[in-house]
Amino acid sequence: MTDSSSSASEGSKGAELPGGPGAGEPEGPRTVFLVAHTGRPAAIRSAELVVLGLLKSGIGVRVLAHEARDLPLPPEVELVGECTPEVLAGCELLIVLGGDGTLLRGAEFARGSGVPMLGVNLGRVGFLAEAERDDLDRVVDRVVRKAYEVEERMTLDVLVRTNGDVVHRDWALNEAAVQKVSAERMLEVVLEIDGRPVTGFGCDGIVCATPTGSTAYAFSAGGPVVWPEVEALLMVPISAHALFAKPLVTSPDSVLAVEVQTGTQHGVLWCDGRRTLELPAGARVEVRRGTVPVRLARLHHASFTDRLVAKFALPVSGWRGAPH
Repeated sequence: MTDSSSSASEGSKGAELPGGPGAGEPEGPRTVFLVAHTGRPAAIRSAELVVLGLLKSGIGVRVLAHEARDLPLPPEVELVGECTPEVLAGCELLIVLGGDGTLLRGAEFARGSGVPMLGVNLGRVGFLAEAERDDLDRVVDRVVRKAYEVEERMTLDVLVRTNGDVVHRDWALNEAAVQKVSAERMLEVVLEIDGRPVTGFGCDGIVCATPTGSTAYAFSAGGPVVWPEVEALLMVPISAHALFAKPLVTSPDSVLAVEVQTGTQHGVLWCDGRRTLELPAGARVEVRRGTVPVRLARLHHASFTDRLVAKFALPVSGWRGAPH
């Protein structure tokens, strides 16, 4: 599960924008970028419905050319060839249709371009999504009317050092996970918070996550569910062989570090389950609050509690509520 959501969730730092973004500004040509998981028939049908609805309302649609080959799109759709955030220039919104992996791919575009992402879940859990496949008509209507709000989600900046030298920089919306490579051997690590050692042990890995990612990989590893409006960083061990191997929740200004011990097997770094880097013995991974957030478009004010209950089908029958 994502939100592995980012892994990923309800909103932090959400500011209501009456009338939607750009309210009161002169109306000019509008363009929306569309990303879809074209390997899914449901995504192809959904993309066609969204595109036709937007074009009918006078809103231009831009799509990656390699995805357009699998989509039944009218000729008015603008095709772009590069898979870079720059192709979103001039777009007011990024609509992503798919499961958790597609939503995280869309988050890469959203972070790099600053364009808000509106996710429609076509997978199983989809905490990062704002709508489900049955809501497509409502999604198009709210986009046309600019009836949405934009909130920012915390990200992670990830830095890798070997022999004291910085060899890699990355980022994550959900989590940065240091994991073992071979199934038959544990990864020996030492954990550090704010420049001070905490503990060391053999394990299958360590997950460093945001609140958005608390419902993703960190959740699967036994970490706590953190409401997205809480600003914090999480450090969750995976199958640790130790008496003290509890999930840790720190200040959002903390710096988390995982050191792969010398004399152990090498490990691997995964960022959001999408980008990977081999970690030799002795490597050090540092994780801190990201300087660039991901912006999400929201259609409603449903509480994270309700979303949690719905996504995991939690049993709440018999609840009577607080006395009046």
